[in-house]
Amino acid sequence: MPVGGGLPRQMISGPDLGAGFLHQLSVEGETDPRTFTFHAQDGGSDAAGPPKGPLGVFGFVHPSSACMFGGPRCWHRSFAAPHAEAPQVRLAYNRNRFVLQAMIDQAYAGVAADVEGALRTLCELVAAPMRSERIPWFLGGSTAAWLLGAAIRPSDIDLGTDRTGVDRVATLLGPYLIEPVAVTEWVGPGTVRGARAFLGTFEKGARLEWAVPVRTGPPTPFEEFGASPDPVRTVPVRFATWELRVSRPEYSLVRAATKGRAESVRAIAAVVRARGPDLELLEGLLARSALPEPARDAVRASVGA
Repeated sequence: MPVGGGLPRQMISGPDLGAGFLHQLSVEGETDPRTFTFHAQDGGSDAAGPPKGPLGVFGFVHPSSACMFGGPRCWHRSFAAPHAEAPQVRLAYNRNRFVLQAMIDQAYAGVAADVEGALRTLCELVAAPMRSERIPWFLGGSTAAWLLGAAIRPSDIDLGTDRTGVDRVATLLGPYLIEPVAVTEWVGPGTVRGARAFLGTFEKGARLEWAVPVRTGPPTPFEEFGASPDPVRTVPVRFATWELRVSRPEYSLVRAATKGRAESVRAIAAVVRARGPDLELLEGLLARSALPEPARDAVRASVGA
């Protein structure tokens, strides 16, 4: 069916049910890259609904006009990928709807993400190949602070790598993908080449995401998730039998302060104090943050700076 400039859009999977939503997968375009879109709308009683919460927390958005498949309140996640990758996109679409209930329960029903189990799966599948192929990678976000001893509960896992690593991790974690490796839009970094996975079973696990920005220009100093791991400051940490690299806790500290998470700030600040603050990194991150100066002073004071 022609839409938007005469480009054909067709449903290639669905309607399917999952987590209170009615799902469809569509593809649009006549030349590569094609636009693949995950659709989801309230499925009512047929989908054991209503859903426990909206999908915006997972990067879904409402289209600017009524969706031809799901109407005016359809949730969308779109990806630019070659048409030859349609089978991989379909696999990610199906896993997404199968694990969506577990993800929604974690987001809205207070169910803890199984970060430790997911990390074990990640290391078992990724650590050795990435090391042998000399592809750099590290763990960031709140999981990094947790691995360093912060008394916080991560809700997901953030992995940093380079452009080669983005695709390689997606290949190694293929059965667990909930979003295909593709050019897409993420809240915050904007246009990225990345992917997401849910490591675990349909009922229990944790989300993992990794990406590099699609942009030109020099890297930002101390950048945590840029086009290369080079600018990020990392430290080693032991997890089970693996020696991992994680971003320094100052990254999570400033992020928690920006989001107004006072308990997390106290917990992460304790780790920064114990390790000794990297004042150059802290000042660089504070300078780029949206925090007003009194809040920046409070962060400095929390680590004894």
